Amino acid sequence: MVSNLLEADVENVLDEAFAGTDEELLVVDPSAETIVALVEAGIRRENLPRISMLGAERVLKTVMDDFLVASKAADLVSDGSLSLRILPDDVDNALFVSPSRAVAIVSAANRVAALSTTDDAFVSEVYETHREAFEDAEEYTLRTPAISRVRETLASDIGEAARDDFDAILESLEAARGGANGLDEVTVSLLVAARNDVLLYDISKWGEDIGIASKATFSRTKTRLEDLGIIDTEKVPIDVGRPRLRLKIGDDRLVGVDAAEFAEIAVDLIE
Repeated sequence: MVSNLLEADVENVLDEAFAGTDEELLVVDPSAETIVALVEAGIRRENLPRISMLGAERVLKTVMDDFLVASKAADLVSDGSLSLRILPDDVDNALFVSPSRAVAIVSAANRVAALSTTDDAFVSEVYETHREAFEDAEEYTLRTPAISRVRETLASDIGEAARDDFDAILESLEAARGGANGLDEVTVSLLVAARNDVLLYDISKWGEDIGIASKATFSRTKTRLEDLGIIDTEKVPIDVGRPRLRLKIGDDRLVGVDAAEFAEIAVDLIE
Protein backbone atom coordinates (compact mmCIF):
# COMPACT_ATOMS: atom_id res chain seq x y z
CA MET A 1 0.00 0.00 0.00
CA VAL A 2 1.21 3.49 -0.84
CA SER A 3 -0.16 6.59 0.85
CA ASN A 4 0.62 10.28 1.12
CA LEU A 5 1.03 11.96 4.49
CA LEU A 6 0.88 15.72 4.89
CA GLU A 7 1.66 16.73 8.45
CA ALA A 8 2.59 19.84 10.37
CA ASP A 9 5.91 18.45 11.55
CA VAL A 10 8.16 15.42 11.76
CA GLU A 11 6.73 14.27 15.07
CA ASN A 12 3.28 14.02 13.51
CA VAL A 13 4.75 11.82 10.79
CA LEU A 14 6.20 9.60 13.53
CA ASP A 15 2.77 9.32 15.15
CA GLU A 16 1.04 8.57 11.88
CA ALA A 17 3.54 6.23 10.29
CA PHE A 18 5.34 4.51 13.15
CA ALA A 19 2.72 3.90 15.83
CA GLY A 20 3.14 0.13 15.53
CA THR A 21 5.40 -2.35 17.30
CA ASP A 22 8.62 -1.93 15.28
CA GLU A 23 11.66 -1.97 17.55
CA GLU A 24 13.92 0.05 15.23
CA LEU A 25 13.55 3.07 13.01
CA LEU A 26 16.30 3.77 10.48
CA VAL A 27 16.60 7.47 9.66
CA VAL A 28 18.62 8.17 6.51
CA ASP A 29 19.98 11.60 5.50
CA PRO A 30 17.79 13.71 7.81
CA SER A 31 17.83 17.49 7.63
CA ALA A 32 19.08 19.53 10.58
CA GLU A 33 15.49 20.34 11.52
CA THR A 34 14.54 16.66 11.42
CA ILE A 35 17.45 15.69 13.67
CA VAL A 36 16.41 18.30 16.24
CA ALA A 37 12.79 17.13 16.08
CA LEU A 38 13.79 13.49 16.56
CA VAL A 39 16.03 14.29 19.53
CA GLU A 40 13.24 16.31 21.16
CA ALA A 41 10.74 13.52 20.49
CA GLY A 42 13.13 10.95 21.92
CA ILE A 43 13.56 12.96 25.12
CA ARG A 44 9.84 13.62 25.63
CA ARG A 45 8.36 10.28 24.64
CA GLU A 46 8.70 6.65 25.62
CA ASN A 47 6.81 4.98 22.77
CA LEU A 48 9.29 5.59 19.94
CA PRO A 49 11.32 2.75 18.45
CA ARG A 50 15.09 2.74 18.81
CA ILE A 51 16.46 5.27 16.29
CA SER A 52 19.45 4.37 14.12
CA MET A 53 20.47 7.53 12.27
CA LEU A 54 22.67 7.76 9.18
CA GLY A 55 23.37 11.45 8.73
CA ALA A 56 25.61 13.64 6.62
CA GLU A 57 28.64 14.52 8.73
CA ARG A 58 28.41 18.28 8.11
CA VAL A 59 24.72 18.29 9.11
CA LEU A 60 25.38 16.25 12.25
CA LYS A 61 28.24 18.56 13.21
CA THR A 62 26.14 21.69 12.68
CA VAL A 63 23.30 20.34 14.81
CA MET A 64 25.53 18.95 17.54
CA ASP A 65 27.37 22.26 17.90
CA ASP A 66 24.23 23.33 19.77
CA PHE A 67 24.70 22.26 23.40
CA LEU A 68 20.96 22.17 24.02
CA VAL A 69 20.50 19.53 21.30
CA ALA A 70 23.78 17.66 21.69
CA SER A 71 23.45 17.14 25.45
CA LYS A 72 19.98 15.64 24.96
CA ALA A 73 21.23 13.47 22.10
CA ALA A 74 24.04 12.27 24.35
CA ASP A 75 21.43 11.13 26.89
CA LEU A 76 19.63 9.14 24.20
CA VAL A 77 22.90 7.59 22.98
CA SER A 78 23.81 6.70 26.55
CA ASP A 79 20.57 4.82 27.19
CA GLY A 80 20.62 3.05 23.82
CA SER A 81 17.66 4.94 22.31
CA LEU A 82 19.76 6.60 19.59
CA SER A 83 22.73 5.58 17.47
CA LEU A 84 24.51 8.05 15.19
CA ARG A 85 26.59 7.11 12.17
CA ILE A 86 28.00 9.02 9.23
CA LEU A 87 26.31 8.67 5.84
CA PRO A 88 29.06 7.78 3.35
CA ASP A 89 27.17 8.76 0.18
CA ASP A 90 24.34 11.07 -0.79
CA VAL A 91 20.88 9.55 -1.17
CA ASP A 92 17.93 10.73 -3.26
CA ASN A 93 15.53 11.32 -0.37
CA ALA A 94 15.53 11.55 3.38
CA LEU A 95 14.03 8.27 4.61
CA PHE A 96 12.39 6.81 7.68
CA VAL A 97 12.51 3.02 7.42
CA SER A 98 11.29 0.36 9.83
CA PRO A 99 10.79 -3.38 9.23
CA SER A 100 7.13 -2.66 8.38
CA ARG A 101 7.12 0.70 6.57
CA ALA A 102 9.25 3.02 4.43
CA VAL A 103 8.62 6.76 4.33
CA ALA A 104 10.31 9.31 2.08
CA ILE A 105 10.35 12.77 3.70
CA VAL A 106 10.10 16.11 1.94
CA SER A 107 10.01 19.31 4.00
CA ALA A 108 8.54 22.53 2.63
CA ALA A 109 7.78 25.76 4.49
CA ASN A 110 6.03 24.72 7.70
CA ARG A 111 4.75 21.33 6.52
CA VAL A 112 6.20 17.88 6.02
CA ALA A 113 5.14 15.76 3.05
CA ALA A 114 5.78 12.03 3.18
CA LEU A 115 5.28 9.21 0.70
CA SER A 116 4.70 6.03 2.66
CA THR A 117 4.52 2.36 1.66
CA THR A 118 3.94 -0.87 3.55
CA ASP A 119 4.56 -3.20 0.59
CA ASP A 120 6.31 -6.12 2.26
CA ALA A 121 8.83 -6.95 -0.46
CA PHE A 122 9.81 -3.34 -1.13
CA VAL A 123 10.02 -2.35 2.53
CA SER A 124 12.10 -5.42 3.33
CA GLU A 125 14.58 -4.61 0.55
CA VAL A 126 14.87 -0.94 1.55
CA TYR A 127 15.24 -1.80 5.24
CA GLU A 128 17.91 -4.45 4.69
CA THR A 129 19.86 -2.22 2.30
CA HIS A 130 20.04 0.66 4.74
CA ARG A 131 20.53 -1.59 7.78
CA GLU A 132 23.64 -3.00 6.09
CA ALA A 133 24.77 0.53 5.23
CA PHE A 134 24.28 1.55 8.86
CA GLU A 135 26.32 -1.40 10.12
CA ASP A 136 29.18 -0.52 7.76
CA ALA A 137 29.12 3.23 8.49
CA GLU A 138 31.52 5.10 10.75
CA GLU A 139 30.14 6.01 14.15
CA TYR A 140 29.57 9.71 14.85
CA THR A 141 31.09 10.46 18.24
CA LEU A 142 29.39 13.02 20.43
CA ARG A 143 31.82 15.01 22.57
CA THR A 144 29.09 16.78 24.52
CA PRO A 145 28.20 15.32 27.93
CA ALA A 146 24.70 14.02 28.52
CA ILE A 147 22.39 16.65 30.01
CA SER A 148 21.42 14.28 32.84
CA ARG A 149 25.07 13.97 33.88
CA VAL A 150 25.54 17.74 33.62
CA ARG A 151 22.58 18.32 35.93
CA GLU A 152 23.49 15.61 38.42
CA THR A 153 27.13 16.63 38.78
CA LEU A 154 26.32 20.34 38.88
CA ALA A 155 24.02 19.70 41.84
CA SER A 156 26.49 17.46 43.65
CA ASP A 157 29.72 19.36 42.89
CA ILE A 158 28.49 22.97 42.89
CA GLY A 159 25.06 23.02 44.51
CA GLU A 160 21.38 22.46 43.86
CA ALA A 161 20.68 26.19 43.58
CA ALA A 162 23.25 26.42 40.75
CA ARG A 163 21.67 23.40 39.06
CA ASP A 164 18.22 24.98 39.28
CA ASP A 165 19.52 28.24 37.80
CA PHE A 166 21.29 26.33 35.02
CA ASP A 167 18.07 24.47 34.16
CA ALA A 168 16.00 27.65 34.16
CA ILE A 169 18.45 29.57 31.97
CA LEU A 170 18.70 26.71 29.45
CA GLU A 171 14.92 26.46 29.35
CA SER A 172 14.71 30.19 28.69
CA LEU A 173 17.30 29.98 25.91
CA GLU A 174 15.54 27.00 24.34
CA ALA A 175 12.23 28.85 24.30
CA ALA A 176 13.98 31.75 22.51
CA ARG A 177 16.17 29.59 20.27
CA GLY A 178 18.02 31.66 17.72
CA GLY A 179 18.22 34.80 19.82
CA ALA A 180 20.75 33.61 22.36
CA ASN A 181 23.99 34.62 20.65
CA GLY A 182 26.91 34.59 23.06
CA LEU A 183 25.31 32.37 25.70
CA ASP A 184 27.07 29.09 25.05
CA GLU A 185 27.41 26.37 27.68
CA VAL A 186 30.62 27.83 29.15
CA THR A 187 29.13 31.31 29.41
CA VAL A 188 25.97 29.95 31.03
CA SER A 189 28.03 27.95 33.52
CA LEU A 190 30.06 31.00 34.50
CA LEU A 191 26.98 33.21 34.82
CA VAL A 192 25.32 30.60 37.02
CA ALA A 193 28.50 30.40 39.11
CA ALA A 194 28.61 34.19 39.51
CA ARG A 195 24.92 34.26 40.42
CA ASN A 196 25.72 31.76 43.21
CA ASP A 197 29.12 33.14 44.35
CA VAL A 198 31.02 30.03 43.25
CA LEU A 199 34.81 29.85 42.94
CA LEU A 200 36.20 29.98 39.41
CA TYR A 201 38.37 26.98 40.30
CA ASP A 202 35.32 24.90 41.26
CA ILE A 203 33.17 25.68 38.23
CA SER A 204 36.05 25.29 35.74
CA LYS A 205 37.17 22.00 37.32
CA TRP A 206 33.60 20.73 37.18
CA GLY A 207 33.28 21.80 33.54
CA GLU A 208 36.55 20.17 32.52
CA ASP A 209 35.84 16.97 34.45
CA ILE A 210 32.49 16.34 32.74
CA GLY A 211 33.70 17.43 29.29
CA ILE A 212 32.05 20.80 28.72
CA ALA A 213 35.34 22.64 28.10
CA SER A 214 38.88 22.96 29.38
CA LYS A 215 39.84 25.11 32.37
CA ALA A 216 41.64 27.39 29.92
CA THR A 217 38.41 27.96 27.98
CA PHE A 218 36.58 28.77 31.21
CA SER A 219 39.34 31.21 32.13
CA ARG A 220 39.25 32.97 28.75
CA THR A 221 35.48 33.25 28.84
CA LYS A 222 35.63 34.59 32.41
CA THR A 223 38.04 37.29 31.27
CA ARG A 224 35.73 38.27 28.40
CA LEU A 225 32.70 38.51 30.70
CA GLU A 226 34.76 40.46 33.22
CA ASP A 227 35.90 42.90 30.54
CA LEU A 228 32.23 43.43 29.62
CA GLY A 229 31.43 44.19 33.25
CA ILE A 230 28.96 41.30 33.46
CA ILE A 231 30.83 39.41 36.16
CA ASP A 232 33.35 40.41 38.77
CA THR A 233 35.79 38.50 40.97
CA GLU A 234 37.10 38.72 44.48
CA LYS A 235 40.20 37.01 45.86
CA VAL A 236 39.73 34.24 48.41
CA PRO A 237 42.89 33.36 50.39
CA ILE A 238 43.82 29.69 50.73
CA ASP A 239 46.35 28.00 53.01
CA VAL A 240 48.88 27.23 50.27
CA GLY A 241 49.35 28.89 46.89
CA ARG A 242 47.79 31.87 45.18
CA PRO A 243 44.36 33.09 46.27
CA ARG A 244 41.42 31.71 44.32
CA LEU A 245 38.80 33.85 42.64
CA ARG A 246 35.17 33.94 43.68
CA LEU A 247 32.83 34.85 40.85
CA LYS A 248 30.34 37.63 41.49
CA ILE A 249 27.71 39.44 39.44
CA GLY A 250 29.26 42.61 38.04
CA ASP A 251 26.21 44.43 36.65
CA ASP A 252 23.37 45.54 38.94
CA ARG A 253 20.82 44.81 36.22
CA LEU A 254 21.48 41.09 36.78
CA VAL A 255 20.81 41.25 40.51
CA GLY A 256 17.45 40.26 42.00
CA VAL A 257 15.84 38.97 38.78
CA ASP A 258 14.57 35.49 37.99
CA ALA A 259 16.59 33.15 35.80
CA ALA A 260 14.62 33.83 32.60
CA GLU A 261 15.06 37.59 32.90
CA PHE A 262 18.66 37.04 33.94
CA ALA A 263 19.33 35.20 30.67
CA GLU A 264 17.58 37.87 28.60
CA ILE A 265 19.55 40.70 30.20
CA ALA A 266 22.83 38.77 29.87
CA VAL A 267 22.23 38.25 26.14
CA ASP A 268 21.63 41.99 25.69
CA LEU A 269 24.80 42.85 27.64
CA ILE A 270 26.94 40.43 25.63
CA GLU A 271 25.56 41.55 22.26
